[in-house]
Amino acid sequence: MRKLTIFNFPVSVGKYQDYLDDIISSAVSRTSKYIYVANVHMLIEAYMSKSFLEKVYNAFMVTPDGKPLTWALKLLYGIKQDRVAGMDILPALLDRAEKSKLPVFIYGGTGSLLERTGEYIRQHYPGLLVSGMYSPPFHEPTPEEESRVIEQINNAAPGIVFTVLGCPKQEKWMASMQGRIHSVMIGIGGALSVLVGIQKRAPKWMQDASLEWFFRFCLEPRRLFKRYAVTNSFFLYLLSKELLKMALFEPAFVIT
Repeated sequence: MRKLTIFNFPVSVGKYQDYLDDIISSAVSRTSKYIYVANVHMLIEAYMSKSFLEKVYNAFMVTPDGKPLTWALKLLYGIKQDRVAGMDILPALLDRAEKSKLPVFIYGGTGSLLERTGEYIRQHYPGLLVSGMYSPPFHEPTPEEESRVIEQINNAAPGIVFTVLGCPKQEKWMASMQGRIHSVMIGIGGALSVLVGIQKRAPKWMQDASLEWFFRFCLEPRRLFKRYAVTNSFFLYLLSKELLKMALFEPAFVIT
């Protein structure tokens, strides 16, 4: 799957079903790869951090989760790109894993979230093989603790490791595990809480209008104010600057 860059941030482009097919194909072969589900927040994190941007470039796949990313691809490249949101691909991958008898592992989240997840999976995906769940400690794991977790996951032999640590922590963790965990790893962040009913998702009309961020902001204004006030504004500034550059000079985009 090819990638196009938005302000030097690589995004995988293609049809929605192609992403699912590529993920499942890699998961069946137990390939050690990591997948980022990208929104504006992640893009700005990478823009501000060269080391994080390198991790993004090394990802097997970077899906356009946020609607603004699909809009940017339309404005910059003239392509109509499907949105590939974590809240959509998580249940889709669980469904495919169930039908393919492909084991999954869930890494991250609180004990209560994982307990709720177990109940939800038993009810909605009774045939899904969950080879393990692990809620990591709040402290930085010691090398010994890290080695035990890697051994636990590899012994469970999942095809997919769903990572629930939040951005950019989960992305950094997955990058550090490439070649060490023999599975496809994908960061799903808050999508799991939405799936199991702990948090609500925005109505369809708000998703289509790129207002899902505003819906989440209304639910958690204190926690999300700085993120959205800073990242969304900075993203619009960068996009405006790039469009102005296109109007004045030849576009200089990178295709990877």
